Amino acid sequence: MEIHKKTWPEYFKMILDGKKNFELRLADFDINEGDDLILEEYDLKTKKYTGRKIKKKAWNIIKVNPTQMNDIDDIKKFGFYIIEIK
Repeated sequence: MEIHKKTWPEYFKMILDGKKNFELRLADFDINEGDDLILEEYDLKTKKYTGRKIKKKAWNIIKVNPTQMNDIDDIKKFGFYIIEIK
């Protein structure tokens, strides 16, 4: 299946440059390993898509509910890190 999602220009560039190899998304859609994720660059200033797209394969999908692990006030105060480990 193909899933289309908008991506801010800074993150789009990081993907193009090979510096970002993960996505953090609200789990408000269905996705499975092997699905094609079409990331479409979206310009926040013009509120329009730029026309640039990247197609990536979805792998190792982990769905979590952070409110089960942390207090909602702490989540709002501190946010989260996304840490790539090798």
